Amino acid sequence: MAFCNQSKFANAVFGQELHRRLAETGSPVRSALAHPGYSATGPQTSAPAGMVRMLFGRVPRPLARSAERGALPRLYAAADPGVRGGGFIGPDGPGELRGGPKRVRLSPAAADAATGRSLWELSERLTGVGFPPGPATG
Repeated sequence: MAFCNQSKFANAVFGQELHRRLAETGSPVRSALAHPGYSATGPQTSAPAGMVRMLFGRVPRPLARSAERGALPRLYAAADPGVRGGGFIGPDGPGELRGGPKRVRLSPAAADAATGRSLWELSERLTGVGFPPGPATG
């Protein structure tokens, strides 16, 4: 479970840093983040026996959203012109587990610029791919 949390945190940090870098170049492209809430997909349905299945197995199945409903925040973040770069979209229900898409709070740690820069620079070193110096085209 710790790896899952770390990878989701890294995705949020990376998305925020991408937003900052796009804005600095004057690009019209925006980076927004989204999470599905509690959906009947991934670890909830296919995890091997153990801690993950035990944790998710305790949540009543009727509380889980379908994969289609879980996709709504991502679709909203990608298609709604009102979603600003750096936005974070999730379900509007209790605990952000289910409901319609809305802007939700991103943790201050995920929005930290120094953390974003560090993760970005590490990613560039590990992949050998750098961020384009000018606005996106095409």
